[in-house]
Amino acid sequence: MPRSEARVRTDRPARYGKQLAAHMGRKIQADWSEETGRGELAFRAGTAVLVAEAGALLLTVEGATEDLPGLEDVVGRHLVRFGTRDELVVEWHRDNGEPGLVQRNEDGPAEGQ
Repeated sequence: MPRSEARVRTDRPARYGKQLAAHMGRKIQADWSEETGRGELAFRAGTAVLVAEAGALLLTVEGATEDLPGLEDVVGRHLVRFGTRDELVVEWHRDNGEPGLVQRNEDGPAEGQ
């Protein structure tokens, strides 16, 4: 299945992963493990995996090619909003070589590159 990944640099990857999973869990199935620093989000159009690593939160979305931009948008947009103070930047890289969305705290919609 097509996928896209983003490595978001932050000093608080587990905090942001937990917050993202908790927020998304209000509308979709979402899990976060404090023990492993890993979470999963189940959308109708695909899935997202969140992994807290030293100095970064790794995001991976999988879905049909036509659904990747929407999955990138919803996961990245929410994370950037939560990380306004830390000026988080989410830059997606698709496995087919196409550029994904780049999201940062700016006025206006997410931009593609």
